[in-house]
Amino acid sequence: MKKPLRIALYAAPLILFAGLAVLLGSRLGMDPTELPSARIGKPMPEFRLSSLKSPEKMLTAADVKGQVLILNVWATWCISCQVEHPVLKHMAEEGVPIVGVNYKDYREAALKYLELHGDPFRFTIFDEKGDLGLDLGVYGAPETYLLDKDGNIRYRFIGVLDPDKWETVLKPRYEALRDGRPLPVDETGS
Repeated sequence: MKKPLRIALYAAPLILFAGLAVLLGSRLGMDPTELPSARIGKPMPEFRLSSLKSPEKMLTAADVKGQVLILNVWATWCISCQVEHPVLKHMAEEGVPIVGVNYKDYREAALKYLELHGDPFRFTIFDEKGDLGLDLGVYGAPETYLLDKDGNIRYRFIGVLDPDKWETVLKPRYEALRDGRPLPVDETGS
């Protein structure tokens, strides 16, 4: 075997390892729930989907306009959504308007789940095929969005919304929008 070929064969794994180390190292210290979203500052995507509870009633983007609200993407197959559910119920009890997006689920399973565990949602959009989720840029359930009164997406939270994250991350942003104040800016610039 010629010397240049041998050097290339030995060097290739080292170069690959170095590139991978640089890529992974660049993500150190970053919050995995902070994923970029092209939808921040833009209107809720247009859609026409049925209500979970009333299949004959069609819902559109106009239904999420008029007040500052939380839009929560959830599913019965999502274990993290089940962990998050009591927090959503607590938020609803505090008077926070929450709209659900039942994502890639079965209507009967979702209705039974809400019957058993309580329904924190003002209404739920039934996104059986995941088209709205795709348009929102959903990575997976649960995801929570903060919408202003004009239906524009102002913040996105990925992952389980626990009591601490509600109090320290989402609630201050919700209250700022509701009260007409600027959104708090964190170290990521969100």
